Amino acid sequence: MNKRLAGEERRRTLLELIESSTEPITGAELARHVAVSRQVIVQDLSLLKAKGHQIVATARGYVYLPGEGAPSAYTRKIVCRHTADEMEAEMNAIVDEGVTIRDVIIDHPVYGSITGQLMVKSRRDVRAFLERVAANQAAPLLHLTDGLHIHTLEADSEDAIHAAVEELDRLGILVSALD
Repeated sequence: MNKRLAGEERRRTLLELIESSTEPITGAELARHVAVSRQVIVQDLSLLKAKGHQIVATARGYVYLPGEGAPSAYTRKIVCRHTADEMEAEMNAIVDEGVTIRDVIIDHPVYGSITGQLMVKSRRDVRAFLERVAANQAAPLLHLTDGLHIHTLEADSEDAIHAAVEELDRLGILVSALD
């Protein structure tokens, strides 16, 4: 779609695109689709979020999160500690069990709880994430907390999450699994 849409119609189109996508959609892709600037996309998505739509910006693009407690998804928060060099092993151990790493959360002594949306669900996603970290010379959040951080894990079964937790424990990365 290359024609410019009016505000409400454009936001409705953006919401439909994000909700129907199985993969994150970048702001640039959305901007091309509705023929506006990336800045307009950011404003439109902020308005949609303010109306309660579960749109999340991840490092790979925008995704729509179904409401909490969706019957087909199991979630668990886990506490991990490791170095930046062990990030790939941690993430691969999780996604190899069919588990999605929804986010990373740290408890910063000044700013409080800081959450970074990840939505990493495959080794390809892990590689892409690590490449973006390297390309941007970005310091992972774990640098702010001596490696201690929380992940929200999501899977289609409790068994998958349990298997990922066991592997993290075997690797010496797991601190605790929370209910």
